[in-house]
Amino acid sequence: MLEKLPAVTDPRLLVSTDTVDDAGVYLLNEETALVFTADYFTPIVDDATDFGRITVANALSDVYAMGGVPLLALNLVGFPDGELPLSIMTEILLGGQEKAAEAGVLIVGGHSVSDRELKYGLAVIGTVHPDKVVRNSGARPGDLIVLTKPIGTGVLSTALKYEKLKKETLEEITAMMATLNRAAAEAMVAAGASGATDLTGFGLVGHLVEMARGSGVTIEVPVADVPLIEGASETLRGGLAPGGLFTNHQYYRQFVSLKTRADGYSIELLSDPQTSGGLLIALSPDRLGAFEGAYASAGGDGHWVIGKVVEAGEKPLILT
Repeated sequence: MLEKLPAVTDPRLLVSTDTVDDAGVYLLNEETALVFTADYFTPIVDDATDFGRITVANALSDVYAMGGVPLLALNLVGFPDGELPLSIMTEILLGGQEKAAEAGVLIVGGHSVSDRELKYGLAVIGTVHPDKVVRNSGARPGDLIVLTKPIGTGVLSTALKYEKLKKETLEEITAMMATLNRAAAEAMVAAGASGATDLTGFGLVGHLVEMARGSGVTIEVPVADVPLIEGASETLRGGLAPGGLFTNHQYYRQFVSLKTRADGYSIELLSDPQTSGGLLIALSPDRLGAFEGAYASAGGDGHWVIGKVVEAGEKPLILT
């Protein structure tokens, strides 16, 4: 459907809709380009304030994934008038404001509409140096693939909906989803990353495929090297999974070569749609140390080398 829309072209438009990048980039001058994006979704947790924090962290990730620094944002709210007290909206916006302040972002207003289902998100503007834009399509043969958050929030948040999630697991994934990707972004820029994206609704497999296709390469990932949130595998085995997991798996499997003895549940979990996931970074091996040093200095916590980039083969992604 989107291919029927007219292409948007301009010499100053450095990144547009013709790629699967996380945000648009518009050149202002030789030193500055604007990064702009929007994102919103329905509640992922029950606590309104936590929902606000997670939503803002998720929206800002699109700017971080491009190597940018978010500066300004507008609230986007869909609210079921008459069905929920307005205090709920206040709590959500306060949570969002808190997370934005942590990121150094000013929320300068926004827009709300009456909606049958509660939704919250942001429109965000940031800046990046034109020569330091990190694209989804920059992975090169020889690069390592680094992930900065474990996966499994999709199946675990589904367990929450069915009241089958342990309190300690809820606290863990809430904190994880509310964690900014700022440290990872600063570190990948400092280390000269080849490419990056933030891990969200397409799942790990989907984002790896899009990175590989955009870069004209193949990515190899040992399934056993992918970090999983504790309890995610057991939850999936118990029959709890979001619909998006199966949608992702059915679509992206055509681009995947399976050379693994991993069980079907482990493979399917790689298609689990994430909310406010980590950054997926393509990085030259000789820059890994620089990334790790910068990441630690910026307060980053946790990263995993989950694969490598090779010359383009028959399929964009190989799972081993």
